[in-house]
Amino acid sequence: MKQDTSINVLGGPLEPCSMVPLTGFFRDGHCNTCAEDQGSHTVCAVMTAEFLAYSKYVGNDLSTARPEYGFAGLKPGDTWCLCASRFLQAADEGCAPLVSLAATHFRALEIVPMPLLQSHDVRLNGRRD
Repeated sequence: MKQDTSINVLGGPLEPCSMVPLTGFFRDGHCNTCAEDQGSHTVCAVMTAEFLAYSKYVGNDLSTARPEYGFAGLKPGDTWCLCASRFLQAADEGCAPLVSLAATHFRALEIVPMPLLQSHDVRLNGRRD
């Protein structure tokens, strides 16, 4: 698997999203991607109780621990590389989490418009844990 260039949506170097819990398609702490990443795990999002409940409701339970995969489960305040389409879906439903633009891969822009990402920028909106 050849990793795409690590550039964020702002045009700079891709910053880490989370080392604890360890996130990313490559589990390298960054929202890096490649051709094999069918879900485009490129949006660095700050989890909220509302988003975690929504994600579970639509079939992707991120809050329940899955020790067999080394996954402790996410809680509000954790940052995680979300699938760009899931972020867009949550935004359409009014429950999208805040995002770190500096840690969101530029390939997210293939799915999510920049103005939508900017409107959820954690630096402008503060954290909603």
